[in-house]
Amino acid sequence: MAQNTVEKTPVTLLGLGAMGTALARTWLAAGHPLTVWNRTPAHATALAAEGAGAADTAAEAVAANTLVVVCLLDDASVDEVLAGTDLADKDLVNLTTSTPAQARARAEWARERGARYLDGGIMAVPPMIGVPEAGGYVFYSGSPELFERHRQTLGVPVGTTYVGEDAGFAALHDVALLSAMYGMFAGSAHAFALIRKEDIDPAALAPLLADWLVAMAPAVHQTADQLRSGDYTKGVVSNLAMQVAGTPTVLSTAERQGVSPELLSPYFELMRRRLAEGGGEEDLTGVIDLLVH
Repeated sequence: MAQNTVEKTPVTLLGLGAMGTALARTWLAAGHPLTVWNRTPAHATALAAEGAGAADTAAEAVAANTLVVVCLLDDASVDEVLAGTDLADKDLVNLTTSTPAQARARAEWARERGARYLDGGIMAVPPMIGVPEAGGYVFYSGSPELFERHRQTLGVPVGTTYVGEDAGFAALHDVALLSAMYGMFAGSAHAFALIRKEDIDPAALAPLLADWLVAMAPAVHQTADQLRSGDYTKGVVSNLAMQVAGTPTVLSTAERQGVSPELLSPYFELMRRRLAEGGGEEDLTGVIDLLVH
């Protein structure tokens, strides 16, 4: 019987924190030859027992394979770890959390050293790695040819979403989604604070809150359509003037419940400013223009 002899791409992985270790174990489980390095050797030793090659230095790990994945603490750590390594003709994939500006600078830094570069923004937590049904993925930006070359390998631990040739776009998409997430958490925190002193079980409010957020989520598509067309009155159901008129009720309720309005007040102030500029018939989309300097 013919055996499956498809060769799996060898991977070098620098950084074995919780995320790096999860990535490493998934590649190993899928049969990819893996060379690892970490500042704390014990982490690499544990993976060596599972089949990884543990390099003594970052330079040795980089030299081992063409595909080099970096998953470190921050951008400064990338400088420190890769200092003195030979990156010529390497495929460098940086999964270290960074800003768009840092990612663009890192791409140029890599090119100056003869490396091809992809930047990544991980939209997952370690327990989601290697679990396709968890829905995690990584934003990638930079060389489209490099992404296509390694798409299958990079997709082994978690899904992949390519967002453009500009190396900063992965980080930008990452921060954009995180910003929306924290806004949702802020609104949820305010909602729970309102009932905190009442005889209302938070566990009873939670499913109502979750269902409401899910029902509101499709509004982002209308916002995108309005931004693209430039018509902020398109498809409006509840205009800005009506919504501003309702904000005193929200603020008054918070005051009577002994809840600080500080999570909502800045947004309400932007709504009032847009209304004062004549945007009463618009959706809430005009607030976005007030945020952009």
